[in-house]
Amino acid sequence: MCCIMGWCKAAPDMELMQECFSRTKSRGPDDTRYADVGAGVLAFHRLSIMGLTPEGMQPFKLGNSYAVCNGELYGFTKLRDELLKKGYRFQSDSDCEILLPLWEQYETDMFAMLDAEFACIIYDGQTGRFIAARDPIGIRPLYYGYDSDGAIAFASEPQNLVGIADKIMPFPPGHYYIDGEFYCYNDISHPAEVSYDTHEEIYRNIHDKLTAGVEKRLIADAKVGFLLSGGLDSSLVCAIAQQKSDKPIRTFAIGMSEDAIDLKYAKETADFIGSEHTEVIITKDDVIAALEEVVRLLGTFDITTIRASMGMYLVCKAIHEQTDIRVILTGEISDELFGYKYTDFAPSAEEFQREAEKRVHELHMYDVLRADRCISVNSLEARVPFGDLDFVKYVMSIDPEKKLNTYGKGKYLLRKAFEADGILPESILWREKAAFSDAVGHSLVNYLKAYAEDYYTDEEYEQLRTKYSHAQPFTKESLLYRELFEKYYPGQGEMIVDFWMPNKSWEGCNVNDPSARVLSNYGDSAK
Repeated sequence: MCCIMGWCKAAPDMELMQECFSRTKSRGPDDTRYADVGAGVLAFHRLSIMGLTPEGMQPFKLGNSYAVCNGELYGFTKLRDELLKKGYRFQSDSDCEILLPLWEQYETDMFAMLDAEFACIIYDGQTGRFIAARDPIGIRPLYYGYDSDGAIAFASEPQNLVGIADKIMPFPPGHYYIDGEFYCYNDISHPAEVSYDTHEEIYRNIHDKLTAGVEKRLIADAKVGFLLSGGLDSSLVCAIAQQKSDKPIRTFAIGMSEDAIDLKYAKETADFIGSEHTEVIITKDDVIAALEEVVRLLGTFDITTIRASMGMYLVCKAIHEQTDIRVILTGEISDELFGYKYTDFAPSAEEFQREAEKRVHELHMYDVLRADRCISVNSLEARVPFGDLDFVKYVMSIDPEKKLNTYGKGKYLLRKAFEADGILPESILWREKAAFSDAVGHSLVNYLKAYAEDYYTDEEYEQLRTKYSHAQPFTKESLLYRELFEKYYPGQGEMIVDFWMPNKSWEGCNVNDPSARVLSNYGDSAK
């Protein structure tokens, strides 16, 4: 993972910019560079993944134009070959070096051409304009805000803009910015048409598109590892990757010392696929000690995001400290596409689809944010096969009647798509889903709740929660997270639209805790 920043004004306060940008040095510990482009300054922290030579360092320059990008541009060699035919020459093997030639050739049309996870800032030296863009799901982070003079600034993380902008907001995924306006180039959450493929066609397409999504994310000039929870999604990613690898892949699982649900399932998967497997065991003290740092690095007060981040942060910390791995593949984004435990209660196919579109649209504030921050703060790069654009576009287009859980098993289409391969044990392929924060160990959430209960008296809780009109805390745990958030991001609560919760308007979903554990259909998920 890398880090980018751009302050779009002549002669910005460089001392302040350097102070703000240094807060996220862990995203790119290999090198740092600033480029004064006259009308502003672009900055880059590098984590070397593709094109490891010094020539791959950013900002890239073409004529009087500059670009910085935190991204992976899949299949970039095809685009580069086309640019070579047009007379362009490249100094490195970095995928991101193609951005400026693409801009010169296609301008804003280029963004829809990219099969990528990316966030970029471009300065066009011919016109003096700044352009910024973000991938359609928002897998790579980007934020923006305006300084006291009204000049816009962009950065990979909101903490880069604290002290520069009074109000910091997430850059909308699937948009580009130019001439002071944001334009949508790809709303991937809303399919253009419905696919009425047969079940057999659906199974084949899900299988082939996810396999392709995993395979393309194995390409790196740095070492690759895998988070393996033992649930369906991460197990499928690992099994596909092992199938495509000529030596054992490296998998990592985490659990509480006393009641980790998933460690045994992760080991079962690892043993079956033949991966080199590592278990990371954590305690109550580890969880409580990491809480404030996790909230700081996340930049959110959302309950389920913080709970689920505790295990992810600590396992990635162990990977960073104990291995030379630089790239991590994860199983995020499957739930939003195929359904959560609570979407079993969807009253109709139309409601299921509407909920899926909402969840995909907001992904960048929840699960994707969690994966990015927990991984990048440990100087690793996250890659998310379920977020492959071709895969997401297809699954979102499937007739929602077929995605409803009328099969007696959630994510039935995904499970069935890989049944014939035999790449996972039946016990894993058809296992009920457990929420990640619960699967690390029910005690993890219980410890966090108990810590918050002891932190505030009832009177303090009632008094302090009323300070917040937006996303008002409704439990002591949510208040604790909000207070920690405000310590590092004062007055920036609107970056997060609200607490992630099941759709309370549906029967069976009117609950006051985001964990699937409180739902009546959780059942065997807890085992």
